[in-house]
Amino acid sequence: MHVDGAGHPLGTAPDGWRERTAVLAYGSNANPSKITWLRARLGLEGPVVVAHARCAGLAAVWAAGFRVVDDQRPATLTALPGVEEHAVWFVTPAQLAVLDRCEGRGTRYHLARLTEPDITLDDGTRLTEVHTYVGAAPIRYPLLVDGKPVRTADVPQAEAAALDGVPADGHGVPCEVVTPACPD
Repeated sequence: MHVDGAGHPLGTAPDGWRERTAVLAYGSNANPSKITWLRARLGLEGPVVVAHARCAGLAAVWAAGFRVVDDQRPATLTALPGVEEHAVWFVTPAQLAVLDRCEGRGTRYHLARLTEPDITLDDGTRLTEVHTYVGAAPIRYPLLVDGKPVRTADVPQAEAAALDGVPADGHGVPCEVVTPACPD
């Protein structure tokens, strides 16, 4: 759990944290420094509960486009065989709204509910209701090099900008895009 600028044991998390919205985090969102950045830049508040997870059938891969702020290639998610280690944020509605702004929900990424999650926390809990962000436009679809996505685990970000390929036809994740609620 991240609060007051530091990490704390999960046992100190607020009651009911498992009932919050579970959001699979990969790429920079799995980095604890992102929480600090979100607090400083976008007003993220409250304890952020994050658990380590084993994800089967999903992979963080390099996106086809670049970030405007630093010309780096961001990560995106797609379905691929194998197992990867990622994080799951358990967020409040207000924290989810901050993530939506950061991810450019509806333009760069869509918030989606995974329809076939195979995600298990370190304590053995298997999650059945998991959301994540998937590419919403070709610049955030997986980059295909020689017809295949490139896992972030295989190519460091410093080398990812030099990859040459084409965007996939879509994000490739078995999911349902979550339509934002209409404002009152």
